Amino acid sequence: MNLPNKKVINGWAMYDWANSVYNLVITTTFFPLYYMGVTSDKYKDGEVPFLGMTFKNSVLYDYALSLAYLIIALSLPILSSIADTRGNKKSFLKFFCYLGGLACSAMFFFDGDSIPLGIIGLMVAAMGYSGGLVFYNSYLPEIAPVELRDRVSARGYSLGYIGSVLLQLVGFALVLSADAMGISAAMALKITFLLVGVWWIGFAQITFARLPPSPPAVEKHYAGVFTEGFIELKKVFAQVRNMPVLKRYLRSFFFYSMGVQTVMMVAVIFGTKELKLGDSELIGTIVAIQLVAILGAWGMARLSEKFGNFQVLIATVALWIGVCIGAYNTYTVTQFYILAVLVGLVMGGIQSLSRSTYAKLIPETRDTASFFSYYDVTEKLAIVIGLFSFGWIDQEFGMRNSVLVLILFFSIGLIWLFSALHKQRRLAYATTHD
Repeated sequence: MNLPNKKVINGWAMYDWANSVYNLVITTTFFPLYYMGVTSDKYKDGEVPFLGMTFKNSVLYDYALSLAYLIIALSLPILSSIADTRGNKKSFLKFFCYLGGLACSAMFFFDGDSIPLGIIGLMVAAMGYSGGLVFYNSYLPEIAPVELRDRVSARGYSLGYIGSVLLQLVGFALVLSADAMGISAAMALKITFLLVGVWWIGFAQITFARLPPSPPAVEKHYAGVFTEGFIELKKVFAQVRNMPVLKRYLRSFFFYSMGVQTVMMVAVIFGTKELKLGDSELIGTIVAIQLVAILGAWGMARLSEKFGNFQVLIATVALWIGVCIGAYNTYTVTQFYILAVLVGLVMGGIQSLSRSTYAKLIPETRDTASFFSYYDVTEKLAIVIGLFSFGWIDQEFGMRNSVLVLILFFSIGLIWLFSALHKQRRLAYATTHD
C-alpha cells in the first residue's frame, strides 16, 4: 500500500493497537468471566443487589454498560463541536484515553466485597473508550485520501486485533501459571486488568506524538466554547439533513450496530450461561475470533474496492442474520466454535468498512469531529438499545430468546442499506444524465 504521510497514518493506527485491549480483555473476555465468577460466588443465586434493587448478574452488566453509553452519547455532540471550533481534538482524545486506561487499572481492586467499584469501573472505562473513538475516528478523513480510507481503516482494526490478542495471550498465560507463581487465578485476572490500562495509555503515546494538530473550524472566536459548540453542531446537523445517502446509511448503521455490538459484548456471557463452557474454552474461542477478524477486516477492504462499500456491507449484514439464527439454535461446543469463526469473519469486516464508508460519505470539511460525533453517537445509542433490549428479554424470557431481537435489528439495517444503495445509484444516474 503506497500511503501518503505514512508515519502519521501508522501513528493513527497505533491507537487501535492501544485501545482495542479494552474491547477484548474488559468487555469481551476476562472481565465478563471475572465479573460472573465474583458475583456468582458472592450471591449464589446470581441475583445481585444494587442501588436498592436486585438484578440478575448478567442483566446488571448489560444495564451498566447501557447507561455508560447513554451518558457518553448525550455528551459527545457538544464536546466534538467544541473540539472542532477550538482545534483541540487531540486534547479530548488524550482525556478519554487516560480516563479509560485508569479505570481499567482500577479494576484491580474489584472483588466480591466491592461490587459498586466493579460496576462504576466498568462504566467509566466504557466512557473512556467510546468517548475517545469519536476524536480518533475523525482523523481518518484528514490523514487519508478517499480512495485509501477503506485500507487505512482496515489497517487500524487489524493492528487493534493483533495487539489485543497479544495482551490476551499474556493474560491467559498469567491465569495458567497462577499456581506456579503462588497467586490465585482471580489475582492473575486482576493483574491483567492493570496491564490493560498500562498498555492503553503507554502505546497511545505514539499516536499522540505523531498526530498533527487540527486547525480550528472557526478562525475568529465570537462567543464562548459552549455557544460556539452548539452553533457548530447545528450547522453540521443541517448539512446531514440535506445528504440523503448519508442519512439512509446512518439509519442502517444504527440498526445493524445494535446487533453487532450486542453480540460482541454478550458472547462470553452467552457461552457461560447457555452452554456452560469453561473459562479456557471461552478465552481460546475469543482469541480465535480476533485472529479471524484480522482476515475479515483485510478481506472486506479489498472486496469493497472491487464491488463497492454498500454491496459488501449488504452481504455482511445478511451473514450476521445467519449468525444470529445459528446462535439461537446452538447447543453444543462444536456448534459454538463454528459460529465463533463466522462471527470473526464478519465482525472485523463490518466494523472497519462501516467507519471508512462513513468517512467517504461526509463532505470535505474541517468539522470532522462534529461529523464523526453523529457516527459515534449513532453507534452508542444503538449499543444502549441493543444491550437494554437483550438484558430485558433475558430477565423476562431467558437469554436464548434475546437472540431473536438481534435478528430484527439486522433485518431493519439491511433494508436501510438497500435504500442507501438505491439512492446513491439514482443520484449518480441523475448526475451523469444532466
